Amino acid sequence: MMKNELIFIIILLLFLQTGCKKDFLDQRPNLAQVTPTTLADCQALLDDYSRMNAGYPDHGEAASDSYYFTDAVYESLPDANNTAENKNNYVWHPQGEHVAQWLQGYQVVYNANLVLSTLEKLSTTDPNYKMIRGAALFFRAFAYYSLAQLFCKPYTVGTAGTDLGIPIRVTPNPQELSSRGTVKQIYDRITADLNEAVSLLPIEVKIKARPSKAAAYGALARTYLSMEDYANAGKMADECLKLQSTLIDYNVTSNPATSTTVNSSATGPSFMRFNAEVIFQAVTIYGTLAPGMVRIDPALYDSYSATDRRKGVFFGEGMEWNGVPNGIIGFRGNYDGTESSGLFMGLATNEIYLIRGECYARAGNTRLAMNDLNTLMAKRMVPPYINRTASSANNALVQILTERRKELVFRTLRWTDLRRLNKDPAFAVTLRRDMNTISYTPLQPNDPRYTLLIPTREVIDLTGMEQNPR
Repeated sequence: MMKNELIFIIILLLFLQTGCKKDFLDQRPNLAQVTPTTLADCQALLDDYSRMNAGYPDHGEAASDSYYFTDAVYESLPDANNTAENKNNYVWHPQGEHVAQWLQGYQVVYNANLVLSTLEKLSTTDPNYKMIRGAALFFRAFAYYSLAQLFCKPYTVGTAGTDLGIPIRVTPNPQELSSRGTVKQIYDRITADLNEAVSLLPIEVKIKARPSKAAAYGALARTYLSMEDYANAGKMADECLKLQSTLIDYNVTSNPATSTTVNSSATGPSFMRFNAEVIFQAVTIYGTLAPGMVRIDPALYDSYSATDRRKGVFFGEGMEWNGVPNGIIGFRGNYDGTESSGLFMGLATNEIYLIRGECYARAGNTRLAMNDLNTLMAKRMVPPYINRTASSANNALVQILTERRKELVFRTLRWTDLRRLNKDPAFAVTLRRDMNTISYTPLQPNDPRYTLLIPTREVIDLTGMEQNPR
């Protein structure tokens, strides 16, 4: 048991600001220090875009294998929280810490719990009550899922009941005691919140920064996939696609991009924010993955064929950073519609098609698996597109996982995929970083460093919580 809940963390959360605020949603007042008393207050707190939609962890993506830094860029990485947090994360330093990643996630949890606590004191006759409760449950689950991908071991059926989880807070009361619990307990909390949210959220929302019923189904599909519960992941993906299934045809271009087209220009974002594929809008902390800083992994870039529209849509030669061309091939496929280092990590239909297709393949249904893959790829390849075939369900799975790697690049999903797929020798990979003539210790499959350290000074020393092993 912890001596006390994260009092110090809550204080920090209340004052923590995310950088690079954007758009009209950021014009809302600072509600972090306001105690809500009405449904309108609760809705306003959930609509605080900079806190609820724009500060999710990115260190999994930053530790993954889609890119590399040059020596000069690595040396110039800004320190975070007066530590070498960003540099340590890039090279998987065994003692590297991740303060902002932890704090930002728990800020969302705190705000969601504050709304849920307020709702318990209000009348349930208002038609907006259910929608607001469903949204708060969704945000809490979405934040917990993001935190679990970094600070918990991957979900494994045989050990989830004993593997260390993260603190589960269901009230905003900082005096309540809690412990880390288990991985199973945190995933049970996530799926319970999302299943209840499904029954409460509307089919349509005014803006995609608010969760919808399709978003809750999509989040469940993503969660069950990470748990390797492919039966439930497939069911939830199917329910999601019944409500929202639009795919953008990457062959249809315009400058600037619209919700249903891509930008074919040589530099700048390829997509607009809230485009037609987006189900729920969320972005990461503004970290180190700026387009002008990262160099795309050559093997990844070369894996896109000349007739694959994604090669030109996701990547651009001569990318600019702060208005200055740097002559490199950079990433411009951010579904947030910006060139910032805050990456889209919300939910979109292309991910859901790939989840359902993978689940069909794992269930032995080759035909339906390839139907989903072909539905997606027909919107990505230069026409005329000829449907792919698979010699077996396993061959379909290999094809789908190959395209998942290329389709969902820089979505924060790669880290979770590495964690779950590394359990299978057929898909396991070893990551390497080489800089300044130094070869850092490779990240082997199932390495303990796939579970990040909980901040020591801000959490472990304060609470007595057990640290992740090294």
